[in-house]
Parts: sequence; structure tokens; C-alpha cells
Amino acid sequence: MKLKELASLLKCPYEGDGDLEIKRVAGLEEAGEGDLTFISYPRYLSWLEKTRATAIIVSPDIQVQGKNILRSLNPYLTFIQAAEILHPSPKNVPGVSAGAWVSPSAQIGPEVTISAGCFIGERVKIGARTVIHPLVAIYSDVTIGEDCLIHSHVAIRENTQIGNRVIIHNGAVIGSDGFGYIQLENGRHRKIPQLGRVVIEDDVEIGANTAIDRAALGETRIGHGTKIDNLVQIAHNVQIGADSILAGQAGIAGSTKIGQRVFMGGQVGIADHIEIGDGVLIAAKSGVMRNIPSGSFVAGIPSLDIKQWRKICVLLPQLPDTFKEIKKIAAKIEEIEKKINRQEKNQTNE
Repeated sequence: MKLKELASLLKCPYEGDGDLEIKRVAGLEEAGEGDLTFISYPRYLSWLEKTRATAIIVSPDIQVQGKNILRSLNPYLTFIQAAEILHPSPKNVPGVSAGAWVSPSAQIGPEVTISAGCFIGERVKIGARTVIHPLVAIYSDVTIGEDCLIHSHVAIRENTQIGNRVIIHNGAVIGSDGFGYIQLENGRHRKIPQLGRVVIEDDVEIGANTAIDRAALGETRIGHGTKIDNLVQIAHNVQIGADSILAGQAGIAGSTKIGQRVFMGGQVGIADHIEIGDGVLIAAKSGVMRNIPSGSFVAGIPSLDIKQWRKICVLLPQLPDTFKEIKKIAAKIEEIEKKINRQEKNQTNE
């Protein structure tokens, strides 16, 4: 595609040779002939002269000499849009593969793709243009909206409800039983029936090998626009608000309520029955054991306000030397006390 054609599609003004061919997108360092790259942070300006990219997306305030450029108020977003144009997703052929098993009671919308090895259970409803890749198992009474993308080896358990434009990556399990037991008098464990469901709202993305458990009663709900990374565990009856981000290996225990636009770093652990407000930031590897009010930024185990945690981190390397000094002071105090005691004893004897 010519640079001027791409600029027109992106609605961005260009400078330089508009007839140059743009074939793909690439990073600043690895870009070469035919590549489009971008700069979104001032610290990368030194790469302007080094990059071999055919064209560069930059903001209006950056001065560039001798380069073919696109001007954008948001270079990163424009780069994403260019990537979608230059690297379109493979087109799927709608229809049900002969190698799939679809229940006669299932309702399949127009232009749906169901690949070989899929199992579609009783009374399943699948919306228009949804694509289901090979070896997906969908249990009975599941509802899936329009324009969804479900990758291989996903399992969606009974009564799950999935909205529109949801992406589920390989190996995810939606609606597995929640982890619930009671201990009997003899020490054995009795399973608590998990009778609820999972509800995934519109525009959610779920990473590979993530597990979202069904509720014991009621529902586990993921709010619209929320993005969940790989290897995340979401337990029964958890509620996650809209537009939240959960990074890899996060684990959320049962009946926790998470607000909107919460950002959770990798390997965060959250105890059960916790309430986390809107707009909360939780640093990676934090352990959350109490409620967090809206707008907080926390870190550490147990989690603390980020400012307090940073102070602790600064002090931690000093602890060995501080401990030595405290021992010295304690020894001096003990010596002084002994001296005072001797003096008092001598005075008494006199």
C-alpha cells in the first residue's frame, strides 16, 4: 500500500514521498525498507536518525528532517490502526465443519464458523459472525453473542452467558465449578454444589489458560471491556467492573467485588470477600487482605499505600546495619544499668 493511501485511511497528514510502498509495521530498532514505525515518547527521539523505516508516525510537535512521516495526535493508536490495515486477520469461511458435532436444539446465527472437532451442546445459542476454532467444547444452555472469537481448546460450561465481541484465547475454562467444600466431623470434605453461572459482558478479552469459576449461587460476572491476561484465576461469585485490567497469574478468591477501571499487576493475590473500589492500582505481586477504597494505589504483602510501601523498600536494605547499631546501643544501655546498680549497691552498703 502506498504511503498516501495509508495516510488517507488513517486520516493523518503525511510529509515526504507519498508513492512509497508500505508493506508492514515494525519497531523502531528492527524496522527496514517497506516498514512503518512510530515514536510516542520523547526518550525515543534519538532513534529518529538511526531507524531504517520507510515512514514514521510522529506527533505534530516533533520536528523531523529528511524522513517520510505521518502526523498523529496519538501515534501509538495510529500505529495500532495501521497494523490492523496492513496485517488483517485471516478470513474464516462461515459454516459448520463436517467434523463438528452440533446439537439439533442449538441455535446458530448467520455467518457463524464452527470448526472441526467442536462440541456444541443442547440449547446453545451462538450469535452472528462468531468464530469458533477447532476442539472447543460448549456445554448445554450456553449463550454466546455476536462477533465473538473463541480459540482452540476452550471449554465453556453449562449456563454460561457471553456477550458480543468477546475474545477467549486457547485453553481458557469458563464456568468450571467453584472451589467449595465443608469439612465433616470425620475430617472428610463434602463438595458444595455449584449451581450458579458465569456472565461475561461485551468486549471482554480472556487470556490463555485462564479459569473463571461459576458461582455457588447467583453469578460470577466480568464487566464489559475488561481485559484478562493468561493464567488468571477468578473464583466463584467474583464481580469485576467494567474496563479493568488483570495481568498474568493474578488470583482472586471467592465473592470479591472489584470496581471499574481497576489495574492489577502480575501475580497479585486477593483474599475472599474483599471489596476494591473504582480506579484502584495494585502493583505486581501484592497481597490484598482488606478492602481498598476507590482511587488508591497499593503495593506489597500485605498491601499498603504505595508511598508507605516505597518508604519501607528504601529502609529494608538498611535493616542489617540498623540492627547492629541497635545491638550496640542495647549493650551500652545494659552496661550503664549495671554500673548504676553497682553504685546503688555500694551506697546501700555504706
